Amino acid sequence: MTAAMNESGLPIEPVYGPAALEGWDAAEKLGEPGRYPFTRGVYPSMYTGRPWTMRQYAGFGTAAESNARYKQLIANGSTGLSVAFDLPTQMGYDSDEPIAQGEVGKVGVAIDSIEDMRTLFGGIPLDRVSTSMTINAPASILLLLYQLVGEEQGVAADQLTGTIQNDILKEYIARGTYIFPPAPSLRLVSDVFAYCQGEIPKWNTISISGYHMAEAGASPAQEVAFTLADGIAYVRAAVESGLDVDEFAPRLSFFFVARTTLLEEVAKFRAARRIWARVMRDELGAKNPKSQMLRFHTQTAGVQLTAQQPEVNLIRVALQGLGAVLGGTQSLHTNSFDEAIALPTEKAARLALRTQQVIAYETDVTKTVDPFAGSYVVESMTDALEEEINLLLGRIEGLGGAVAAIEQGFQKSEIERSAYEISQQIDGGERTVVGVNRFTLDEEEPYEPLRVDPTIGEQQAERLAKLRSDRSKDDVTRALDDVKRAAAGSENVLYPMKSALKACATVGEVSHALREVWGTYVPRDAF
Repeated sequence: MTAAMNESGLPIEPVYGPAALEGWDAAEKLGEPGRYPFTRGVYPSMYTGRPWTMRQYAGFGTAAESNARYKQLIANGSTGLSVAFDLPTQMGYDSDEPIAQGEVGKVGVAIDSIEDMRTLFGGIPLDRVSTSMTINAPASILLLLYQLVGEEQGVAADQLTGTIQNDILKEYIARGTYIFPPAPSLRLVSDVFAYCQGEIPKWNTISISGYHMAEAGASPAQEVAFTLADGIAYVRAAVESGLDVDEFAPRLSFFFVARTTLLEEVAKFRAARRIWARVMRDELGAKNPKSQMLRFHTQTAGVQLTAQQPEVNLIRVALQGLGAVLGGTQSLHTNSFDEAIALPTEKAARLALRTQQVIAYETDVTKTVDPFAGSYVVESMTDALEEEINLLLGRIEGLGGAVAAIEQGFQKSEIERSAYEISQQIDGGERTVVGVNRFTLDEEEPYEPLRVDPTIGEQQAERLAKLRSDRSKDDVTRALDDVKRAAAGSENVLYPMKSALKACATVGEVSHALREVWGTYVPRDAF
C-alpha cells in the first residue's frame, strides 16, 4: 500500500501500529492535561466541566441591524459575540469618505463613532457577555469605544471580557488591512498590552491569527509556523518596550482554522501547543505556566465552503467543528452554510450555532480530555507536524525574524505557492471537492441570499454629519492634537485616543491623526 499525503505535504501511512511510536516518551511528549507541554490541552478538565465558548461571527449593515442579530444569537444560546466590521472600519476610514463608497456595511458592521458602538451593544450587558472583535490596524480604537460604552452601562473596565484580534503582522502577509508601517504598528500593539494590563486586565489583548493565512492557501504546517513566528515577534517587541513577559503573556491568544481533514487538524492543534510552550519557556523566558499556554479560538474553514450545493456545507462545518473540539479549542465559530454566496441569513446562522450545540451536548467527545492521546496515527502526525513547523520557524529566524521575513516576502510567497498547488489539484481532479469537481448537479436549486440595504452609506453619512454638528469642534481638535503628540513621542497613545473618542472624534479622524505622524505602509514586491 502506498502512503497518501496530508495537507502539509507529509505522508499518511495506510496503517499505523506500535512501531510508529517506537522510542516515543509519553511523559515528555504528552504530560498531563493542563500542564507543560500542554499537548493534551491547556486546562486539566477541558470540556468535562463545561464546553468551549460558542461564538458566532456576525456583523452587517448598520449597528442597529447587527445589534438585532446579536440578540437573536444570545437568545438561541450563543455564549459569546464575535463582531465583523466593514472594510472602511477595518482600514480606519469613516463611512462618508470617498474611498469608502460602495463598501459601507458590506462585509461587516459600519462603526464610525461612539454613537455607532453605543447602538451596536444597546441592551446587551457587557459585564455578562464576552465579545471578540475581528479588527487589526484600528483595534485599539474599537477597544476604547467598547470600554467607553461599558462605562456608560456602569460596567467597570475590570469586568469586561473578550478579545481584539490586533494582529497586524498577518495583515502584511495574507489579508491586507494594514495602515501603518510595521515599526509603529508593533509599538501600538505593545501599547495595547500595557494599557490593558493596567485598565482592562481580563481582556485578551491579541488574537494571533493563522486563520487568514490558511484561507489564503497556507498549509497546516505553514499556518502554525507563520502564526507562532508572529507571536514571537510580538513578545519580543513588548519585552523591548519594557514589559515583563509574565505580565502580558497570559492574555495572549491565537486564532486558527479547522479544515475537513480532521486527523491532521487535531494533530496540528496539539503540535502548536507543544511548540509554543517550549518557545515561551526555553527561548523567551516565561516562568508562569499561563504564559506558556497556547489558548486559541477556532473558525471553520470558509475557503472550503462552496456556492454549489450549499447545504453540503452543513456537513463540512460539522466535521470541521468536531476537529476543533477534538483538538482542544477554547472557543469556536462555525460558519453558516450560505457564506460562500452572501452574508448569512438568520436561519443559517442559527443552524451553525446548533451544530456546535449538537457536538457539545449530543456526542460523547466532551466526556473525556484529549480523546486521541496515545493514538498511533495522531501522535505520529503530531510529531511529524511539530518537526515541519520547527523547520519553517528556523527558516524565518534565519531571515531575521517574522518582520524581516515579511519585508522580504517569504511568508507571502510560500502561501501563494501552496495556494497554487491546491488550485491545480482541484482543477486536475486530484483533490475532490464534492459538488464542484465530483458529484455535481446539472441544475442548482435556487437560493435567496441576505441582501444589505444599498443606502447604508448615505445613512451613515447623515449620522456623521449630525455628530459633527453636535459635538465641540475645539474639544475634538485639542484631543486629536494630543493623540499626535503622543504618537510622535513615547507615551502610551491609548490614553489620549480614549479622550478623543469620548469627545466624539470618529474612527477615521483618530486613524488619520496617527497616519499624519506614522505614515502608511507601502509593501515591497515579493521575491
